[in-house]
Amino acid sequence: MGVLALVLVVDDDHTVREVVVSYLRAHRHEVVEAADGEEALRCVKDSAPDLIVLDLMLPGIDGLEVCRRLRLQGEVPIIMLTALGSETDRVAGLEIGADDYVTKPFSPRELALRVDSVLRRTDAVPASPPVLTDGDLVLDSTRHEARRDGAPLALTGREFDLLRFLVAHPGVAYSRDDLLQQVWGWSVGDSSTVTVHVRRLREKIESDPKRPSRLVTVWGVGYRWEGLA
Repeated sequence: MGVLALVLVVDDDHTVREVVVSYLRAHRHEVVEAADGEEALRCVKDSAPDLIVLDLMLPGIDGLEVCRRLRLQGEVPIIMLTALGSETDRVAGLEIGADDYVTKPFSPRELALRVDSVLRRTDAVPASPPVLTDGDLVLDSTRHEARRDGAPLALTGREFDLLRFLVAHPGVAYSRDDLLQQVWGWSVGDSSTVTVHVRRLREKIESDPKRPSRLVTVWGVGYRWEGLA
C-alpha cells in the first residue's frame, strides 16, 4: 500500500507536531511540518499539500490569517487545531473556510480519522481500488466477493465491508468505536457488534482462529490488520 496524501501540520508546539505526525504517518500519509504562519505559507507554495492541519494560535501570522490567505489561493482542505474551545472561535474558523475543527487536548487517533474523513469528503484521496489483494486473500468490491486460495468466502455484507476496510488500512489500530463509525457510519452503536463480526471473520480467514495472525487484537485499543502482501 502506498502513501494516501501529503498533509501539512502547522503548530508551534514541537511535541504536538511530533505526536500528530506520528499518527498521520501510521495512517499512511506523507507529512511536512511548519512551526509558524510564514513557514506554513511557504510550505503550501513549495509542497502543494492535499490537506492542512492548522493551529489557530501561531506566532507572527496566526492561523485565522493563514486560512484567509489560503482560501484566496484555492480550496485545499483545512482542519483547525487549537486550544480555544468557545463557539465563537469555532465559528470564526469555519466561516473563513476551515473544513473541520479539533480542540486541544485531543485524541491523536481521532484527529487522524478526521483527516481521513475530510480527505474522502473532499475527494483529495482517490478511493481504494475495487480489487484488493493480500497474500491468498482477494476482495473484489465490484462483485462484492471475497476469495481465499481461489475459493469463495461466505461473508455477510457487513463482514465484507469490515474486512475490506481493514485490508485497505494495514498496520493501523482501530478501536471498536472507530470501526463502527468508519465502516458503517454509526456514530452511536453497540461496540460488541464489531467483536462478533471480528470473531466470525477470523473463523473464515485465519488458519487458526484461536491464534489469529492477520486480524489481530491490539490490547487496550481494538484491532489491526497485519498484511501478508
